[in-house]
Amino acid sequence: MGIILGYDAATLREKVDLKAVGARLDELGSMRSLEALCEKAWLLKVAGQLDDALDSANAAIRLARFTGNRRDLMRPRMLRAQVLQFRAEFEPALHELNSLIEEAHTHEWQLYEAFALQHRGKVYFDQEEYELALADFRAAIQIRRAVGASESQIESSLVAISVTESRISA
Repeated sequence: MGIILGYDAATLREKVDLKAVGARLDELGSMRSLEALCEKAWLLKVAGQLDDALDSANAAIRLARFTGNRRDLMRPRMLRAQVLQFRAEFEPALHELNSLIEEAHTHEWQLYEAFALQHRGKVYFDQEEYELALADFRAAIQIRRAVGASESQIESSLVAISVTESRISA
């Protein structure tokens, strides 16, 4: 069984196996590659260790700036925005996600654009801006379907749409 067990319908956040999260963090140990730092940031985020998650995301951003191209910066920046969202720092999260959406759209990085739209929708959802959230979730799924995204990505958009529609109609 994987780390993600499903999605919480009340928060749209991942339900995770915390034991598996801890085991994976142990496996990653002190690895400092961009991939390892990004994975650590995500694992720490879903485990609720938000200060450490932000540190890892920022370290990944610094590393990507030194070693990669603009595209390499997308994932660590999205992770930082997600951590900011979990910390209820919505304005900085929205600022980062707006920038990511614009950059991904400009460069035709469709999966990144869809991912950023999905996460901006989650920020709006947390702010109870359900119409804005729904628009982003619908845009994300449209892109994901058009480019043949994974079933798990499409499913996360479908869950978000369903939950958000139920909030609007309630």
